This record gives sequence, structure tokens and C-alpha cells, in this order.
Amino acid sequence: MTAMDEARQAAGAVATPPPAPPPAHVVSKEPWDPYVAEKLTAEQERFYMAGQWKLMWWRLRRHKPAVICGGFLLFMYLVTLVSEIIAPYDQHTRHIRHIFAPPQGIHLFHEGSFVGPFTYGYKMERDPDTLQRIYTEDKSTTHPVRFFCLGESYEFWGLIEGRFHLACPSEGGTLFLLGTDRLGRDMFSRIVYAARISLTVGLFGISLSFVLGLVIGGIAGYYGGWIDNIIQRAIEIIKSFPHLPLWLALSAALPVTWSPLLVYFGITIILALLDWPGLARAVRSKLLSLREEDFATAAALMGASPQRIIGRHLIPSFMSHLIASATLSIPSMILAETALSFLGLGLRPPITSWGVLLNEATDINVVAVNWWLMLPVVPVILVILSFQFFGDGLRDAADPYH
Repeated sequence: MTAMDEARQAAGAVATPPPAPPPAHVVSKEPWDPYVAEKLTAEQERFYMAGQWKLMWWRLRRHKPAVICGGFLLFMYLVTLVSEIIAPYDQHTRHIRHIFAPPQGIHLFHEGSFVGPFTYGYKMERDPDTLQRIYTEDKSTTHPVRFFCLGESYEFWGLIEGRFHLACPSEGGTLFLLGTDRLGRDMFSRIVYAARISLTVGLFGISLSFVLGLVIGGIAGYYGGWIDNIIQRAIEIIKSFPHLPLWLALSAALPVTWSPLLVYFGITIILALLDWPGLARAVRSKLLSLREEDFATAAALMGASPQRIIGRHLIPSFMSHLIASATLSIPSMILAETALSFLGLGLRPPITSWGVLLNEATDINVVAVNWWLMLPVVPVILVILSFQFFGDGLRDAADPYH
């Protein structure tokens, strides 16, 4: 016992207990002194000094399915930027001699010798009973596949004329990797072009929904009282309606005279207006607890306006959680657009989306014979699953107690 402790006991004071020993994982070469602060290692200092976003990134990297799915989604969105280059044909180019042509395989060897990537031509016959087109491979000639080549002309994003493609058919040959439709249009090219529309609908829709959810949920959570009651009753009324019939009713109300671009933005606004209540409730519940914290009270005492307190202090403290929640809402918007277009009440030609392509495969007799018309459902499934896994990983990474 030190002299100071003896003096305190003599004065009738209670001796201050020594601090607890360091945790077992803290390794120190110096003998432990309860009144001397321990030095942190470089790794510990890096961890304790890391910000919220860096910690979230470290946790996300450990979630392997989320990382893989995030890479796939990044690849898909990069493809939408260069759809004209990836697609060997324009989405509206018709090949009247190859209507309902089956997918062509890529071959490397011809008659035992290596030729390189090439396709065989088609031989077309008609069934004398059903008049159906029957295609077989014409192995007498080969059509080499050219890479990084000049092919069919296009307008890049509708602005710049170009002819550069990632892959092109040879002169006189064809390159129908996923077959053709009832008008002889290349299905692979149309799926690539459709990805730009279907994927951006989800992004634009969630952006608008995100803004509405933050503003309305922020007002309800910060002010509370009768304002909160009115907003909560409005959210309950909106969520009480079945979504699919409401989507159908609002989509059917869009004027048929609208241009395809206006229809696109109209569908996006409809999806966003029906998606914001869930995000608004999440924002409200967070703000109801955070508005009583010391930092919010200090900001109010310093004269900060409610808008500044909500926008600069409260919402940024749980923005990572909101981004994870928004990521899980994007696939629902993609599915909603696909469903509406499939039913003929969403986007309409000449706009091409995955739902529009699936709408052309509604005839079961056509699908039974020409199965490749159902292939647009494959990217829909892959993208939806990727968003779910990626969103789950983001949500776990944003949870500080996970």
C-alpha cells in the first residue's frame, strides 16, 4: 500500500481499487502496472482507429458469397455501359432468312484440325405437315468468329456513331449464340440491350424511393407526436393495398400515347411511390432513439436547425444500414418491372427489357418448340439472387453487433 492510500484511509476515504488487468489477447513485454496505460500494437491501433465504413468493408470481405455476387453485379452494370460493343447485332436488326433459328454452338475443330472459334451455317427445311421451320447444321462450310472487329453500325448511347464490336460474324456468316425470335432478331443481342433497361429501372426507382423514405421517415422520427401519427397512418394505408393489383391499375392508367421514354419514367415513379414506406419506417425507428442522444441535444442547443440535425448528424450515423436495406429493395423493383412488362402493362416495344422479351414467349406452343425464347429468365434469376446475397452481406457488415 502506498503512502497516498494510507493517507486516504486515515482521512476516512475509501481506497480506489486498482484497474483491471489487461485482456488476455493484449501481449506486452513490460511487467503489468495497474496505474500505467498499456501501449496498443500497430494492428490494434489500426482497428480501434478505423471508421465505420472501413469496419463495414472489412466485415463484408469475409462474406465470400456477398463478394462474389457483388463482383457479378458490378460486371453486369459495366456491361450495360457498353451494350452496343458487347452485342454482335443491333437489337432491332432482322434476319428474315433465320426466323426462329436455334442457338449456334462455337466450335474449335473442323474435321479433326484446329480452325479456331467458328460456327457452322444453317440448313433450313419445312415440315410438310406443320410447315414448321427445321434447322440443321451445315458442316460443309465454316464461319470464323472475329474478335475486336468492325461490324454492324450503331449509335453508342444514341449519340456517337460506331462499328466496333467485341465479336462479329464473318462475311456471309451468322453468330446467333442464343438463337433468334419470331422476327429473326438475335436473342443474345436483345438480352444484352435489355439489361440496360431492366437494371437501371431498379437503380432509378430505389434512388427516388430512398429520397422519399429519408425525408418522410426523418420528419416522422424527429418531430414525433401528431406528425408521426399522420405519416404512420398514411404508410399503413399504402401498405394495406396488394402490390400487384395496384401496380397493374397504375400502369394501365398510363396514357397509350406516351413515348417509350415517358413510359419508362412513369413505371419507375410508380415502383418508387409504392416502395418508400418500408424505408421510411426504418428511418423513423432509428431517429426516435437517436434524437435523444447527447450529440443531437448538443446540436439543438447550439442553434442547429432540425433539417441540419437530421441531415448532418442523425441520418449519417446509420447510413450504412440504410444502404444495405436499399440494396435488398432493388431486386423487388426489377421483378416488378419484369412482371408488368410480361403482362403487357409495363414497358412496351420498341423499348427492350427482360420483361418485354419474356412477353414474347407467352405462347406455350411456341415455347415448347422454340425453348430458347425463355432464356431471358436466366439473367433475371441470376441478378435477383446476386442482389439478395449481396444485400444480406451488406446488412451483416453494417450491423455493429454481428
